[in-house]
Amino acid sequence: MNYTHFDGYAMGPATDSPFAPGEHIPGINVGGWYDADDFDLRTQTQTRVITDLTLAKEIFGDTGDDTTVDETARSVQIHKPDGSPDIPQQIQHGVTLLLAEDKAFGHAIPGIIEPTLEEYTHLGDAASKTDGRIYTERLNTLETNGLYSGVPDDRWAFTTHITPLNYDVASALAAASRALRGFNDKLANQCLETAFRVWDQEHKQPPALFHSFNTTGGELGDEETKAAVELLIATNGGAPYRARLKDLLPTIQERFETLGWIAVRAIPLMDSEFKIALAASTKAYKSKLDATVSKNPYGVPIATGTWGGSETVAGFAIHAYFLHTAFPDIIGTEYILRGLDYLLGTHPVSNISYVSGVGTQSKLIGYGNNRADYTFIPGGMIPGVTIVKPDFPELDEAWPFLWYEHEYVVDAATAFILTANAANIVSK
Repeated sequence: MNYTHFDGYAMGPATDSPFAPGEHIPGINVGGWYDADDFDLRTQTQTRVITDLTLAKEIFGDTGDDTTVDETARSVQIHKPDGSPDIPQQIQHGVTLLLAEDKAFGHAIPGIIEPTLEEYTHLGDAASKTDGRIYTERLNTLETNGLYSGVPDDRWAFTTHITPLNYDVASALAAASRALRGFNDKLANQCLETAFRVWDQEHKQPPALFHSFNTTGGELGDEETKAAVELLIATNGGAPYRARLKDLLPTIQERFETLGWIAVRAIPLMDSEFKIALAASTKAYKSKLDATVSKNPYGVPIATGTWGGSETVAGFAIHAYFLHTAFPDIIGTEYILRGLDYLLGTHPVSNISYVSGVGTQSKLIGYGNNRADYTFIPGGMIPGVTIVKPDFPELDEAWPFLWYEHEYVVDAATAFILTANAANIVSK
């Protein structure tokens, strides 16, 4: 308790867990995707990927089957179709972790990460980071009885209960329930029932707030809005979620840059006043957006922080797509196409595609779990150009260890999937 780890992980003043610190937690070594090359299972990454994949299926009708996934055997083979569409299989994999954590703790948790920097910076196959046995202090470091060992390499779960994060998970589970319907109805029902319970639980008590970098959820109003929208759609207009969205309208208008694209998806299930209000906010947002993107010749928002801006640009394109769908007379298609063009080479420093293996020239030395081999992960999207203060754009193409320019994160890959699909639709 009251402990700060690395990479944004921290614990608050209580464990919010039935397990004592250091106690083995059974049942949560299932599902989920590594946040990046760090081998951690960050909950916000899981929710983003699940929601992106749900939209890819619902909005763009992605039914591709290129991968064999066997959850029971814990086996995956790429380039080998198995007769089941990949997206529901991947969504199933993500929600398996979220549901396991909810079962263990009764709420969402920030995530699971290595205990030591030595493991965190490990190069190579993740399987070689651990002896695969449960740690016990009753054995010496090199001792094992087959199931337990004295090697303290087990990952740590950060278990603080945080209301915004809980809403974030409810949002993803509600979305997943729709995508899983007809593929795994039992799991779809479990997702939706859990989302209902989380929503009800959080509205019966004061919000639990705790913040640590990017592991503890976004703003409370943002996360509640997301959950309300996904539950509204999952219930085909459920009254509690419709009413709450009307209450949250001032928050949506105030934070339209973040919430607008999410809120407009609720328009078909809301009243006319809701649509009129969002139309006015979209007009105001467009004026601000045009002022922002006019600051560079690429017509997209270029990030100036310590992390390259490819996800920002992908988000810009995705948001524009949904706003265009809702209000085509206000938001045109040019933002979507500019976003894709930027990711595929129309950017400062070079004309290299940020998506490895996509484009005539693409980034083939990346910061993945194979970075020590100076190679890449096909389909991974790097952060891309960073602006060295005050005004020098940099993208080192030959040195993979600059994580802020080259690191693959899984939700960047799903952001590109949505961007490419959106551009494909509007360019027809």
